[in-house]
Amino acid sequence: MRILILSDEESKSLWDYFEHSKLDGIDLILSCGDVQAEYLSFLATFTKAPVLYVCGNHDASYKTHPPDGCICIEDKIFTYQGVRIMGLGGSMRYKEGPFQYTQEEMHRRVHKMKFQLWRHKGVDIVLAHSPAYRIGDGPDLAHTGFQAFVHLMDKYKPSYFIHGHWHGSYGGNYRRVQTYKDTTIINGYIQYVLDYPAPT
Repeated sequence: MRILILSDEESKSLWDYFEHSKLDGIDLILSCGDVQAEYLSFLATFTKAPVLYVCGNHDASYKTHPPDGCICIEDKIFTYQGVRIMGLGGSMRYKEGPFQYTQEEMHRRVHKMKFQLWRHKGVDIVLAHSPAYRIGDGPDLAHTGFQAFVHLMDKYKPSYFIHGHWHGSYGGNYRRVQTYKDTTIINGYIQYVLDYPAPT
């Protein structure tokens, strides 16, 4: 399965200079948040691939104008072609606004999904906006990752943890791909294509 990952900035290649052939072979699109709703809606009109998304800390407009033709998987496990995808958007709370959480609030969100995790017998991909705590996150409060995500990877061992929020232009701790125990972590900044292995 070929998965197109989007996050934080709209790709000029996919929007300003779009050609339909750029979506050829894409089976699934995952958005980590902080992209314009119109961008996701635009892509959804040119592909039969489902467009799944979580919300970033700058996506307040999604509350009244969500992306058309796309599927929000916040606090859900969505299964596509046998792949179980868990959605947990938002960032660390650093000011008033939607889609921001304290460490404890994110722990509670994950805890509330325990029944879904049991029913689906685990999860293959965690789709988040923020990184996990001290694994590709930033030094400031706004870009600190969530401890709950580390615990989630420890317990359920998803194949992939996909996030955004920490931009490649920030430098510092930015890494496109890294590994934590049994999980491959991908920073989806702007765009990244993942060839997800077929189930064995």
